[in-house]
Order: sequence, then C-alpha cells, then structure tokens
Amino acid sequence: MPGVQRATWGIAVQSLARNERLFDLNPRTLMVPASVAKLVSVATAVDAVGWDYRFTTTLRAAGPVEQGILRGDLIVVGNGDPAIGGRGGDDFSMWIEALKSDGIHRIDGRIIGVDDSYEEPRPGFAWSWDDLGYSTGSIFGALNLAENRLTVTVTPGAVAGAPTTLAFNVDAQDLPISNRSLTGAPGSAALVWPEMRPGETVLTIAGSVPVGGMPATILVSAGNPTAWFARVLRRRLIASGIEVGGAAVDADEISIPSPDDASILYTYRSHPLSDITRPLLKESINLYGEAVQRLNASGPSPRTNDQALEGMKRRLLSWGVAADGFQLVVGSGLSRRDVLAPETLLSVLVRMYDPTGMSPWMTGLPIAGIDGTLAARMKGTPGENNVRAKTGTMSNVRSLAGYVKTRDGETLVFVALVNNFEGTGAQANAALDAVAVRLASFTR
Repeated sequence: MPGVQRATWGIAVQSLARNERLFDLNPRTLMVPASVAKLVSVATAVDAVGWDYRFTTTLRAAGPVEQGILRGDLIVVGNGDPAIGGRGGDDFSMWIEALKSDGIHRIDGRIIGVDDSYEEPRPGFAWSWDDLGYSTGSIFGALNLAENRLTVTVTPGAVAGAPTTLAFNVDAQDLPISNRSLTGAPGSAALVWPEMRPGETVLTIAGSVPVGGMPATILVSAGNPTAWFARVLRRRLIASGIEVGGAAVDADEISIPSPDDASILYTYRSHPLSDITRPLLKESINLYGEAVQRLNASGPSPRTNDQALEGMKRRLLSWGVAADGFQLVVGSGLSRRDVLAPETLLSVLVRMYDPTGMSPWMTGLPIAGIDGTLAARMKGTPGENNVRAKTGTMSNVRSLAGYVKTRDGETLVFVALVNNFEGTGAQANAALDAVAVRLASFTR
C-alpha cells in the first residue's frame, strides 16, 4: 500500500480456538509500539491489584473545627487517582458536601496538597520536549485533577502582526503562561501550539491565528499537578460558599507536620479500576496509562516508576514472555525508548482474552466504526463492529492490536506495528485497517 513501502513492519496473528499461529512478519523484532504499550500497563496492573481496586484520597484537618471554622490548614493527601474531575471519575461535589455535612463553612488556613505517596511528578523518560505543553504530555503525580489539562482559546487581534488574546477556563487564571502568538495575515492558516521550553517554568503559547479568523482552541498541560489540584480545590470551595483564608500550596514548597497527625475529615474512594480502564483504552489517555502502570509498584513509599517497571517485568516473565521481548520505560507508550516485540503483545492479548466479551478488558477496547479511537475507522467493511483493538499513534509510528472474528466466526488475536513509514499517518492507518479487514474477511 502507498506510504508504507519503506516501513518496518511487525505482525503476528493467532487463532485462539486452535492455538495456531496463522501469520508472522518480524514477530520477534523490537519496535516502538506507541499507545498499544498501554495494554501491558493495564494487564499487569490488573494482575497486581484486581479490577475492583480503588484509589483513595483524603481530606485532613490540621487544626480543630470550632463552630464551623477549621482553625488550621486543610490537607489533601493523594494516592495516585488519575480520574478525579476527569473521564472515569467524579468532581469535587461529594468532597464539598462532606465538609458542609460536618458543618464547616470556613477554613482559616491554607489548602495544602501532599503528594508524598509517589515520586515527584516529572515527565517520563525520553518524552519529547515538544509533547510536554500539550495535554497529551501532562505529567502524573499522587494528586491529579481533570486529567491535568485545561483549555486555552487564542483570539486574533484587529490587524496582522498584533498580539492575540488568550482566554482560559476559570481554573487556569493563575497558571503561569507566556503568550508569544501573533495575528496572522488574512487568509493564512491558523496554527497555534503550546510549548514547555527546556529550562523554563512557564507554558508558552506560540503560532498565529489569521485576522478575521475563528479563535483557535487547544488543550494544554496544567503543569505541576499538585499545585494545580490545590488551587482548583480552593477555588471550588470558595465558589460553593466555604470561605478559605489561606493560599493553595504544594506541601513540597513549605514545611508542615506529618499529615498522618492531622484528623481525617473525608476519604474519597475512586471508581473501580475497571471503570477507569475504559476511558484509558477507548480514548488512550496517557496520564491514566502512567497512573495504572504505577500499580505494579511494591515496596516502601514513595512508589516510583522504577518499582513499577520492575513489577511489570516480573509479571511478564511469570507469564512466559521472553525477557528480551520488551524494554519498557513508561506506562503510556509516549516514550520512544519503549520497545516491544509483536509476539510480546500477542502473549498479553491471549492471556487477557475473555470469550464472553464482557470483561472490563474486552469492553474497554475501542470497537471499529463504533467508538473510541476507532470510531471513524473501518466503516462499511467486515471490520466494522467486529474489530476490538487498541491503537497507537506517534510521528512515524502507528499500531493496532486486539481481536477480530473471521467470516467463519473464528476469533483471532492480532498485533500489527509499523515504524518509520515514508508516507502520512492516514496512509499508515489505512494499511493497518486493511490488515484487520483482511482478517475479518478470512475463511478456511
């Protein structure tokens, strides 16, 4: 097919019913998988903690509550929940109602975010620096809110060359952002992007929007997730009628007594991992992939990426996966240092297959022509409403891995990875779709 003639391909196809390998092309070659690496993160995390696992986040009072007034700081202690205020999670409504039920109408102190249960939030190993400003490159921590992303709208000025105007959702009003975007000439293309430049602590908005053109909207990273969480919680408390006297701060920036000494006001338990996994797989949320991968970590707090990687490796080896069939450094697939052999992914898919189709794993995968990242693909073909597979997308990398029923109703598991193609991403996706549709059309 056009656009992928010079690419490196890795394909493995197996019949589940017959335990028969139907096709191999470079099945043992290590390749960059992009987001299909999330399949490994989810499968190993489920093995570690189970589908019913729930993250907990606690609100603690660093002082007495007297006549409805908390005489001290409100401390929020996180444990890695990625979904608060996001897809698969709840907003702050229950938190606020719990405080009001305790009669609290004022907090004299600060809102303090504590993220000590995990290592300090930072970009993953070998993430590209130009991913970091985008919401897809939002960093993960013990406290996360609204997927650590926010919306920026860029409106052109009255004449070409004039500065643009930035507008944010209310929660981002105090986020440090530098606007370096300009108004473009009439009829020029609208092209704006965020940058978290090396060595800078502010988010830069660059590019241009043409005179008379529609405003451009982009999703960007919220930066330090702990500070972001505390700031938004403070704002929501005030908006709900609970006064807050102090500022919102990351506990790492100040000195406070141990949060364990503060009394618990409220404990929030997340939706089960099965619910969080659904948007993770359907929409390929990188932050959720990192959070779920960390569930592989064991040992003393704080949980680290290295601990999680060791737990993943231990589980994969126990499943019979070859030790030289993978090299993983993050849980989302966003790093080009992640490499997997097609046969490694095939082994994971075979292990996780549920013939009833009702497990969270099976229902979480995108369905061709129906939903998730496959909603617009394979429509009008034998793959539509048939192929259930995880996608992967990076520049010069596309991947597809999952399950398909043949024309005879035989279930196949397949992995198709393509790296370093010479054409467009659309051409690479079309080639992958052709592989899946060919399998859906297969008959013995």
